[in-house]
Amino acid sequence: MRVSYGKLILASLFLSFRWAQCRVVEYNLTLTWEDLEVAGVTRKTILINEQFPGPLLRMKQGDNVEIMVTNNMPFSTTVHFHGIRQQGTPWSDGVPGLTQLPIEPGDQFLYAWNADDYGTYIYHSHEAALIDDGFYGAIYIEPADNIEKPFSFITTDEAELELLRKAEQNTQPVILSDWRRFTSDEILSIEEISGVESYCASSILVNGKGSMYCPPQQQINELTRPELKVLLKGRNMSDMGCLPPIPARLGFFPFDTSNIPQGYYQGCTPAAGETEVFWINPAWRYVSYDLINIAGSSSLVFSVDEHPLHIYAVDGRYVEPVLVDALTVHIGTRYSVMAKLDQPAGNYTVRVANSYANQIINGTAILSYQAPIEKNSVSKPYITEIGTAVSQETSILNENNLVPFPPVPPALDVDRTYILNIHMYNASYRWVLGNDSYPLSIEELSTPVLYNISSIPVQYTLSTLNDTWIDLIFNIETGEPQHPLHKHSNRFFVIGEGSGPWTYSSVAEAMEQIPESFNFVNPQIRDTYATPNSRAGGSWLAIRYHVENPGPFLLHCHVIMHQAGGLDLALLDGIDAWPTVPEDVNLPYLRPPAVLPS
Repeated sequence: MRVSYGKLILASLFLSFRWAQCRVVEYNLTLTWEDLEVAGVTRKTILINEQFPGPLLRMKQGDNVEIMVTNNMPFSTTVHFHGIRQQGTPWSDGVPGLTQLPIEPGDQFLYAWNADDYGTYIYHSHEAALIDDGFYGAIYIEPADNIEKPFSFITTDEAELELLRKAEQNTQPVILSDWRRFTSDEILSIEEISGVESYCASSILVNGKGSMYCPPQQQINELTRPELKVLLKGRNMSDMGCLPPIPARLGFFPFDTSNIPQGYYQGCTPAAGETEVFWINPAWRYVSYDLINIAGSSSLVFSVDEHPLHIYAVDGRYVEPVLVDALTVHIGTRYSVMAKLDQPAGNYTVRVANSYANQIINGTAILSYQAPIEKNSVSKPYITEIGTAVSQETSILNENNLVPFPPVPPALDVDRTYILNIHMYNASYRWVLGNDSYPLSIEELSTPVLYNISSIPVQYTLSTLNDTWIDLIFNIETGEPQHPLHKHSNRFFVIGEGSGPWTYSSVAEAMEQIPESFNFVNPQIRDTYATPNSRAGGSWLAIRYHVENPGPFLLHCHVIMHQAGGLDLALLDGIDAWPTVPEDVNLPYLRPPAVLPS
């Protein structure tokens, strides 16, 4: 990383920049496609600066950020900065077809944006399903000095507060993901020829490390949830712990298992890989980790044996700290946690278990005290291998207990309400968000939507006016998995959720009947949030956001094969104030504006 200081001035066609003293943080990311052993098995993997996962990008709130991406892979890609609002820089959002042309093999692209918000974020590919090939890394934006911290909810002792602040300064990412024996292109092909959605992994990784385990069938049977035993009708989960293809799971669409290779949902082959070890010094008293789930299909429950966790930030924003033994980290979400180092010196198992019904799979890491070992016994778990509590005393996070710090109420009145249905579409691997299934071919538009708003068919879009408040109501069919919905650009308020179908024309009408289902006082402020469980009669989720950053921004499910399968919608925000893009932004080797509007 190189940090440069200077006075810079640039102009765009619609923004007038003034001379300013600024700090510019520069990174270079070089992408290659290489053989790499992950979880004990070698396959083609995307390396970022010869690393998997990619290097941590660290900066301070208020910095101007420039990231030069060089694509030395044999296929095109883009980079999306997940959770970064891209205020005034929609051309750096990294979505092919919407905000830029893909970066072709041998080309470069410079992304430039401002680190407006503190917190933990992700960078990853946004083309096809390349996340499943290892294209991801963490971003940490250190809070500005004037940002108030919520640690007084944990303690009022000044010495303890200083230790908490120091732990946050030294916070480290914990990237949770899953891994498959097949490349993303191979998976997309298997889905098409078999009609069976990809919802199984070979291993769970912690910071890119893990192994491929094959539990005994009896153990798998004992862990199988009762509701799945009803669906299975006497059959078993596969030797990979995976729900086998059955009509009820695949939407009763046609499928042919004869076209499915071993290792897709069955055919487990054990392989030993590396184990991540978190070395800690008990003299620190506290340690902070930023939990990031960038898995393809696994919603992951996280815990550290015998170490309760204070959750103090979610999706890059402080919350009033909540003490839990375990928490579910849905795909695309980020949770910053603080653990008190008050146990006897020894090794403690870090457990990561899939909570989705699709598969019984888990992984582990180790929290190890850098001190003479006092404890040789096996550490006591908080969670089972399917992410459930081991006892009634175990506390697993209830998302409804999260309160932003400081709380910010949304507008009480809205200008427009959109009701968006979510369901399968013509195949188990195709999905609808709204009125149609968003095709991957949109990524190949010769003129991105940012440059020509009419280049995208209207059925794949939703239009808003600038400086208006929008309600999005997601109506989820019965039996759907929880969809972790991610909105690009600015965050949203989670104002309500519930079971059963949404039958109202607006939130105002629903408030007359079910006021207890809504929160307008201190709702969560998120960029990614999972829809409620819809097993018993469907469910609904209501979010509210302010249109304040004109441009085309994607709204989508972050289960990677759901996104690739059409569970996306292009939000054309602020069509009455549509940005004009500087001429050089989308051309290889030329730089977009490096000084951002103050």
